Amino acid sequence: MPKPIVVLAGRQNVGKSTIFNRMTKSRTAIVKDEPGVTRDRIYGEAEWEGRKFAVIDTGGFIIGDEDELLTMVRDHALIGLEEADVIVQVLDGKDGLTPGDLELASVIRKYNKEIIWVVNKIDSPKNTGRIPDFYPLGASVIPVSGEHAFNFDEYMDEVISRFKPESYYEEPPSDYPRVAIVGRPNVGKSTLVNALLGKEKMIVSAVSGTTRDSVDSLCSFYGRKYMLVDTAGLRKKNRITYDVERFSSIRAIRSIERADVVILVIDATAGVVEQDKKIASLIDKAGKGMIILVNKWDLLEEPEKAFHEFQDLIERELNFAKYASVLTTSGINKQRITKVFPIIDEVMEQRTLRVTTGLLNNLSEMINRALPLHKGKQTRVFYMTQVDINPPQFTIFVNYKEAVRDHHIRYIEGMIRKEYPFKGTPIKIYVRSKSR
Repeated sequence: MPKPIVVLAGRQNVGKSTIFNRMTKSRTAIVKDEPGVTRDRIYGEAEWEGRKFAVIDTGGFIIGDEDELLTMVRDHALIGLEEADVIVQVLDGKDGLTPGDLELASVIRKYNKEIIWVVNKIDSPKNTGRIPDFYPLGASVIPVSGEHAFNFDEYMDEVISRFKPESYYEEPPSDYPRVAIVGRPNVGKSTLVNALLGKEKMIVSAVSGTTRDSVDSLCSFYGRKYMLVDTAGLRKKNRITYDVERFSSIRAIRSIERADVVILVIDATAGVVEQDKKIASLIDKAGKGMIILVNKWDLLEEPEKAFHEFQDLIERELNFAKYASVLTTSGINKQRITKVFPIIDEVMEQRTLRVTTGLLNNLSEMINRALPLHKGKQTRVFYMTQVDINPPQFTIFVNYKEAVRDHHIRYIEGMIRKEYPFKGTPIKIYVRSKSR
């Protein structure tokens, strides 16, 4: 089910990373006391009082003169704010209210979103005397300390109070596979969507998005129907001038969460770049089916040789997603475009497969031979069971859970995939402790 999205906005060095880390219980973002520090981690998941939601750090906004500001808004530069359910503007309690804060607040208000203003770096009640400095905002502010957790419970209560009811975010059951097309800017997503939706033998109709103002497209290929999600933003290219790499991930997050199968578009002329890896990781962690579609294949001089090289490249650079199906195409020339539909069907089928109990019992014996000693005693799998599908999920019951490391999980996954490849879909493996 798609989750609410909370977007953190603010000037550079106001402490957004620290608040992000505390909200997501993460320490993976780089926190450094200087402006403009680049952080790879912009997306995290949080939970408070049973409500799960996504948190996105937009990075530091540098607001220039009015003309520059208007240009940014006109060019849809602040995509992160467009995708938000709740916007949190983070202010610096030590700096006080700055003209840049006021300008950014003015921009945020134009989006008609739920907005929370947070004054960070208020480390204790004795520092709350700085709050009147922020009255010119014309809104209530919440004093917090991202570093020391002062007043953080009140802040989190306020965040979840701004969400719509859970039913708003639920996707109704669908008889058709939901397919998202994602990728970094300029890899040809718009061309591919237009080629798919404009292809002969396809029936296309616009369908209002179920959870927000998105538009999905229902198409039919030889009698099989597919729902392409969030196509409105892909069919017409946006002119984005501000941090396109960061915000392409933000937009992808929403589409990934709504999909059953995600098509990751990669530029054949560029190879696999860092942003491709990040988006692939989002798909994998979300447990969605994955198809890697290598676009602009017509621009390569030796396509047959390049195909084997590209397969090796994907296996090396996206080794966590070796299960993904790979298809080469050209959106411009419409080469092999429709071959994606049988692959979608295959991935959907693989996501619903169930492994027999007998096979899992046999695998347990083989896995036991690979598990390590724990405090001088043998770690053993008592039994395995498949607990769910979409994606396939397995629980392994062992005597010493702490002895089972990530590389053991990867080994177990490899053993399962030897018998059931689960092509195109991740599988989830959980380890539980159990005494005899």
